[in-house]
Amino acid sequence: MRIALITACNPLAPGADRSDHPAYLARALASQGHRVTLYARKDGTSPQTAVLGRGVCIEHVPAGPARNLSPEETARHMPDMAACLSAGWQVNRPDVVHAFGWLSGLAAVGAVRGTDIPIVQTFGSLAAAERRHGDVNTSASRTRLETLIGRKAAAVLAGSSEEAGDLARMAVPRPAIRVIPAGVDTDVFTPDGKSAPRSGKIRLVAVAASDQAPGLCAVVRATAQVPGAELVIAGGPSGRQLPRTGPFRQVAQLATELKVRSRVTFAGELSPARLADLLRSADVVISAASYEPSGTAAIQAMACGTPVIVPAAGGHADAVIDGTTGLLIAPEHAGMLAHRLRRLLATPALLTAFGIAAADRARSRYSWDRIGRETAAAYERCLPGRAAAEAALAAAQDEADEEFEAVAVNG
Repeated sequence: MRIALITACNPLAPGADRSDHPAYLARALASQGHRVTLYARKDGTSPQTAVLGRGVCIEHVPAGPARNLSPEETARHMPDMAACLSAGWQVNRPDVVHAFGWLSGLAAVGAVRGTDIPIVQTFGSLAAAERRHGDVNTSASRTRLETLIGRKAAAVLAGSSEEAGDLARMAVPRPAIRVIPAGVDTDVFTPDGKSAPRSGKIRLVAVAASDQAPGLCAVVRATAQVPGAELVIAGGPSGRQLPRTGPFRQVAQLATELKVRSRVTFAGELSPARLADLLRSADVVISAASYEPSGTAAIQAMACGTPVIVPAAGGHADAVIDGTTGLLIAPEHAGMLAHRLRRLLATPALLTAFGIAAADRARSRYSWDRIGRETAAAYERCLPGRAAAEAALAAAQDEADEEFEAVAVNG
């Protein structure tokens, strides 16, 4: 297939994470023989065209100022991006368009207007879910746009069962919803490899997003209830770069108040390889966040053979088999987290068993090879010829059922 992926985040921008969903999926699809072009809005940090990997071309589309923009500013320029894409596809038409995020979905809807090119949509995170989990800044207009995009897409790929439920409540047709999570690099995140240096203390690791500290205060409170344990926080600022205000400073202040600041380390942003080293060095990887749409960090830890204790929400609820690959807890519940931690750490054999099962689970369900194949199968079901054939088959089956019923009634 000729596959067009659209992303609002430039994977070649300085500091960008090249292991993000679109970039890794593009490489997985290309490795399976598909021709993949990844389209990103031109932000002035990269050339017009580039190569992400073997078989994957990146095109930077001019749409608005060539600099970083806020989501609201970017949304205003999506019609321009759609026009550029549509013009280019008059010559090099893709078989399917896959958009990542609601902004890219806006561009995709405009670009395919008047054609039969199917759109596949991955939101990553829904405004309705963010608002339910306490984000009061999520706009109602974004919710309406996500609903519109979801209903126009031939398929919407949900990252978790929870997201699939949200999509159904948005009146996205259930046959169009398929649960296909983001994957992890099981070549980097593997039990085999070096571990980060550590002291003789029990090591707990938490991975936080770069712009927030979800549930970290609950994690610090739990750490204070586990004597002798150290907590390493990956993501966000390093200990030397802590801002004077904000959520990470609040976490540091709480650690000071609880007299465990010497046991809490802010490791900062880590490359995938260094993060894997840190995860392998941990006794347990923990989270108490109220909202984890993908649960990627926990799955990366599982792939490294490290047990996890995470909230039973979002991607975590699908990824972690409670009592087999880790433990599920209530979000932001420091007392429950501390209780589960102490019980698990007191049973080394159980830690080992969880780690083995976790690595197997991550390899079998979340490798990019499998995610790529599942995604390609979703694309194929959306192709115009395939959709028409399935509709004809369904109609023929309905007709056969009616004839059978008539024969049964009339003898």
